[in-house]
Amino acid sequence: MTQSLLDIEIHPHLTGALAPDALAPSRLLWTPAQLADLTGKVTRELAGPLREILHFDAERRWWARLALTDGLELWLLAWLPGQHTQPHDHGGASGSFTVLQGELTEEYRYPGGPIRTRTHKAGDGLGFGAGRAHQVTGAGTAPSASVHAYSPPLVPTRAYASLADVPSEIPPLAPILPR
Repeated sequence: MTQSLLDIEIHPHLTGALAPDALAPSRLLWTPAQLADLTGKVTRELAGPLREILHFDAERRWWARLALTDGLELWLLAWLPGQHTQPHDHGGASGSFTVLQGELTEEYRYPGGPIRTRTHKAGDGLGFGAGRAHQVTGAGTAPSASVHAYSPPLVPTRAYASLADVPSEIPPLAPILPR
């Protein structure tokens, strides 16, 4: 499903459209701001090819990995109205998402902080640090899609029964094993 170029995997539909240099393969750890810049750029510059990949499934949320390097993973997620994640954190990884189309509602919490809610519309994006836990839901009446990035890559998420169950301190990253 993916094509390897050096230490980079890129979705075959994006080969040629997503320049490997944009993924900074030598960067092993991305900041939330760098991740937000990347997801924003990918949604703006690759909207057409992303929409060609996009698939909506009434039974479950759909996603496709767009790229993977030693320092980053990039995903495309599809959301029908009401489809949602369970409350989760990203295991100590930093992250970002930018809405490609539609709108998403995000309930989020940092350890020890209040639960907050934001609505993100097409073009909106944000980067977040390792401590953020959230639940994301497809909002509005139309299908939504978003591009997500995480660094370091392939870190398991931790699920919670509710955002109220997020501990006062997010445990540190587990040791990262080479791919």
